Amino acid sequence: MGALLAIGAVVILMIIGVPVVFSFAAMTLVLSLAYDVDISSLMTTGFWSINSIILLALPLFVMTGYLMQSGGIAARLLRFVEAIVGSSRSGMGTSMVMACGVFGAISGTASAAVASIGTIMIGPMEKHGYSRPYSTALVGISSLLGLLIPPSITMILYAVVTRQSVAAVFLATIGPGILLIIFLCVINAIKMRKNPAYNPEVITLSNRFRDIGSTGWKALPALMLPVIILGGIYGGIFTPTEAAAIAVVYAIPIGLFVYRDLDMKALARCFIQAATTTGVIMIILLFSFVASRIFTFERVPQQLTDLLLDLFQNKLLILLMVNLFLILMGMIMDDVSVVAILSPLLLPVMESIGIHPVHFAAIVGTSVVIGCNSPPMAPILFMSCRIGQVGMSQVIRPAFSFMLLAALPVMLITTYWPSLSLFLPRLLGYVG
Repeated sequence: MGALLAIGAVVILMIIGVPVVFSFAAMTLVLSLAYDVDISSLMTTGFWSINSIILLALPLFVMTGYLMQSGGIAARLLRFVEAIVGSSRSGMGTSMVMACGVFGAISGTASAAVASIGTIMIGPMEKHGYSRPYSTALVGISSLLGLLIPPSITMILYAVVTRQSVAAVFLATIGPGILLIIFLCVINAIKMRKNPAYNPEVITLSNRFRDIGSTGWKALPALMLPVIILGGIYGGIFTPTEAAAIAVVYAIPIGLFVYRDLDMKALARCFIQAATTTGVIMIILLFSFVASRIFTFERVPQQLTDLLLDLFQNKLLILLMVNLFLILMGMIMDDVSVVAILSPLLLPVMESIGIHPVHFAAIVGTSVVIGCNSPPMAPILFMSCRIGQVGMSQVIRPAFSFMLLAALPVMLITTYWPSLSLFLPRLLGYVG
């Protein structure tokens, strides 16, 4: 009962607009009162839990995302992708999806992708016949590829709170991420075939190759970032934390001296924004570690496991209920909050029915993609609406179509086909 009160308290507080950090603090207070726990000793334990070398990757990848946004890196990537696929009838929508995937392979955040790609693309797409609500919905769902394509800040948090290998959970979400890209591109192509208002720009073959060469050369420094990050991690050259540090060290001179879109004021602003974002995440993690310790002391995960096994004897039904629960919580909480609270709580349930923790990382990631674009909270979709300058009521219909036809099938395939997420971790020896 105490766990239900605590989770209910944080949900209600977030719905009425209380900042996430204070909502988590209230949750910890409710738990300490409900279970008569000495909160002072647990806060010390929580502090030492966030004293982790792995968590150093968080501020560094957040900083990389802001540098991409301010330093011209995202714009060059987008122009290169658009030169490759942008001349087809559905090319601009495909360019947006692909650019968000590449962006995710560098920054690991959804919000930075919305701000960068949405600002650049929504206006030009409208001029070529895409409706503004459609473009806004597409960038909202595509930006969440940052949660699936490594490096992912959400997956780093999952690895920390569940004590899994960061590299393994990075690999687990590559398959679902690529599958989501394919689904979104196919759906966009089908929708654009039925759009009489769309006017694709006619480009000759020679001009197209010239554009690809020109934009590719300009984007080469930006394209090297994912090669350095992922190649370094899986080549055994450096750890995820070291990769994040190298990404920052690489991105700053690229923005300052190569693309010259970054100046000292913008660089200072990036540092401040990264520090603010990281501070919020770390405080959330502090309280989530304390809450997890109380849950463990009071055997809440075991009680939840017993309850679900008593109610549902079928493994497939339990998986479906976990999917629905993650989506519902994602509708009212951001991805960081969902992962911090629910991953350690639900992992024992998953392990009891034979689900590998690395596979569960992919299940969490694909479920959160749907929740973050679903009202009432829908943080990413609301951000997309602000950038696209359209009302939520206009965006709901196209957003739901993308979630129903792309995100939901990907979540179900990921959940019920473990090999999609476990193939790469097994191939590289992270999972037995």
